[in-house]
Amino acid sequence: MNEDAQPSTYRPMMTPERAQRLREWHEQALQGFRRDAPITVTEHNRTFVVPPDVYAPHPLGLAVIVLDEVREGDRVLDMGTGSGVNGIVAASGSRTVLAVDVNPAAVACARDNAERNGVADRVEVRESDLFQNTPGRFDLIIFDPPFRWFRPRDMFERGTADQNYRTLTTFFDQASDHLEPGGRILLSFGTTGDIDYLHHLITTRGFIASELRKFEGEKDGFAVTYFNYRLIIPPISNAAQP
Repeated sequence: MNEDAQPSTYRPMMTPERAQRLREWHEQALQGFRRDAPITVTEHNRTFVVPPDVYAPHPLGLAVIVLDEVREGDRVLDMGTGSGVNGIVAASGSRTVLAVDVNPAAVACARDNAERNGVADRVEVRESDLFQNTPGRFDLIIFDPPFRWFRPRDMFERGTADQNYRTLTTFFDQASDHLEPGGRILLSFGTTGDIDYLHHLITTRGFIASELRKFEGEKDGFAVTYFNYRLIIPPISNAAQP
């Protein structure tokens, strides 16, 4: 999102002590994620080459859920594709996948990985800041958003940091306009972000969430829980129509 846009009204929905602890954890984790060279990762029997300026696939990410969720007739949008893993996995069930990312390095990476995994004819990859370059409506939107509300210092950090949750908030403001009737959103989030704010967005924007998976663990002495959700817009009943 444009850094010159009007400031968000976001305020952390947690104690100041927890917010400070998450900021400290973010700084420590970010250094561990940075790399100097490409790596090769195998996920779900697929090979991904990931340059140092793109995040590698997360083993607790959405890919397994995507395999279970995608349907043959779905038009799929992989929002924030990164290395392309979710869009490429989705192409095993759908022949129409649009994968987008705001990071040009991620766009190039995802294109290369789609070719490497033999699905370049099904996965179109574009540069897009959220829905700016995603015409039409989709049956399935996959989104693994940045968890923290801090200001990112570069494109790499933007994969985990979203200043004042501008990206996350705008996604929820616009997503329903890009869903087909009966469409679904698959979304990943965790307690290393402001999960209460996520739940606030889900409720106030009219979505219903189903928890598909939950992982509990510890990172650097910090208890964490990761969630995979399916979101839908409930249908309007005939009784509720004017």
